[in-house]
Amino acid sequence: MAAAALARPYDVLLVEDDVADALLIQDALTERGARNLTQVSDGVQALEYLRDPAHTRPDLIVLDLNMPRMNGREFLAIVKEDEQLRTIPVVVLTTSAAPDDVSGAYQQHANAYVTKPVNLDQFEEAVRSIDAFYLDVAVKPRP
Repeated sequence: MAAAALARPYDVLLVEDDVADALLIQDALTERGARNLTQVSDGVQALEYLRDPAHTRPDLIVLDLNMPRMNGREFLAIVKEDEQLRTIPVVVLTTSAAPDDVSGAYQQHANAYVTKPVNLDQFEEAVRSIDAFYLDVAVKPRP
C-alpha cells in the first residue's frame, strides 16, 4: 500500500495561527514523503482556500481550534455542513484537552481530536501518526 500512496503528493490544508507549531507540523509531514502543505492562519482564509476552484482539494485538513477571526469550531461547523467539503477528513490538533472542546469537535463531526503534546518528540510523533493514518491507511472517497 505504501507504494500506491506515493503515486502523487498528498495535499494537506493546515489551519493554524501559531507559526512555530505550523513549522513543526510541516517538518513532521515532509519527513514521511511528498506532502503539499498549505498553511492558513484562520477559518476565514481556510474557507476562501477551499472554495477557490483554482486550488486543489486537500486530502486532509489539520485544524487548530483557537484562532482569530473565525475559530476552528466555527470553521468545522461550516465545512461539515457543506456538501462539497464534508467528506474531507478534519483532524483537530490543538492545545485544549477541555472535555467541552473534545465533545464539541466530535458533535461538529471532526474525524479525530488530538491534543498537542508539549514534548517536541511526542508532538512530531502525533503529527506523523495523523499523517500515517489519514493519508496512508484510511480509504477516502474521491470527489
